[in-house]
Amino acid sequence: MAKVTVLGGGGWAIALAKVLYENKHDVIIWSALEKEVEQLTKERENKIGLPGIKIPEEIVITKDIEQAVENSEMIVMAVASSFVRSTAQRLKGLIPDGQIIVDVAKGIESHTLYTMTEIIEDELPTADAVVLSGPSHAEEVGRNIPTVVVVGAKTKESAQKVQKLFANKYFRTYISPDRKSIELGGSLKNVIALAAGIIDGLGFGDNTEAALITRGIKEIRQLGTAMGGHARTFYGLSGIGDLIVTCNSKHSRNRRAGVLIGKGYTLEEARKEVNMVVEGAVSAKAALELAQKYHIDVPIIQMVNAVLFEDKPAIDGMWELMNREQTREYNDLKWE
Repeated sequence: MAKVTVLGGGGWAIALAKVLYENKHDVIIWSALEKEVEQLTKERENKIGLPGIKIPEEIVITKDIEQAVENSEMIVMAVASSFVRSTAQRLKGLIPDGQIIVDVAKGIESHTLYTMTEIIEDELPTADAVVLSGPSHAEEVGRNIPTVVVVGAKTKESAQKVQKLFANKYFRTYISPDRKSIELGGSLKNVIALAAGIIDGLGFGDNTEAALITRGIKEIRQLGTAMGGHARTFYGLSGIGDLIVTCNSKHSRNRRAGVLIGKGYTLEEARKEVNMVVEGAVSAKAALELAQKYHIDVPIIQMVNAVLFEDKPAIDGMWELMNREQTREYNDLKWE
């Protein structure tokens, strides 16, 4: 049995805490929000983030971060991406060198263009920052529905340790050294999922969405490899796997927000309706900045930014994508 700390009180934090508890670990949940701690302690359930899933009584819930992380074998960073930096700052002076911190948030920081593990390392240079990602909605993990993810780490030893702590009969974990690609796939797919929702909201069909997913993974792969990632990872669990589930699932808040935007809602109106963090909206600007920095053509990501932040009508953005200059699917394939 290992002591494991989960930072965050949202649906994903609770689902992963439940996985770890069922693996016989000593689990403690921390939240910075006093009201959230009181509600979770009293009701043993996050009625908005993960309704119907009870938190086992043995899991301690606290607002005391020092108590939460003391002697913890693994810390799971399960706060929203916009709070990863501030949460990492709280850990200064409280954790030993080499502390494993597993990030499960998906996003790119807007002003630095850092991934989440890069933020953790920026604030905590001696931490061992690891990523866990893949097609894994909390609503299903919380109900023990078979789920497969990938763990990315700088060393094989750290990856295997995290793999062992999480793995069970319904939560399968693969390992990989390609941490950067895993993080980029997990954050950029949220932007494409917004576009998938917009397509649905506009009333288009399966043909359109299949094309969007296929061309979307091309944009993700091209940008990711330009940034030093490996192409194969983008065709794996954290790339095409996560993209498929986020673009198609009823659980996807990015898709739900996109549907509303396609129906005419503003971004702020869609956010209020979804009532959860829409990570794709946070990552969209950063994704476009990265594409411009690395000179990668990303028409879908450009369209999403124009609709979200430049008041472009979604229907106009859709037809502009369809009527771009005709070209080859792959430029490197030649006729004999």
